[in-house]
Amino acid sequence: VLADGLAAKAPGNAVEVRVPPYAAVQCVQGPRHTRGTPPNVVETDPLTWLRLATGRTDWAQALEAAAVAASGERADLSPYLPVMR
Repeated sequence: VLADGLAAKAPGNAVEVRVPPYAAVQCVQGPRHTRGTPPNVVETDPLTWLRLATGRTDWAQALEAAAVAASGERADLSPYLPVMR
């Protein structure tokens, strides 16, 4: 539900957000990815995702703690978080 909320808040296909094994969504406007490994990927564990999506942890803290792996020039989700408060 929270990953779908992010996709609704930041529609697009430029970034793939992965929260294994529970969710994977594409979001953020930009070039569409169609095959292979996407150029912009964000991956985190379920607990960190819940904290980010609800505002309990901010993006910079999660990156600094290495709780989020973000690659690609569009992989900054800070403008779209939290998804809900």
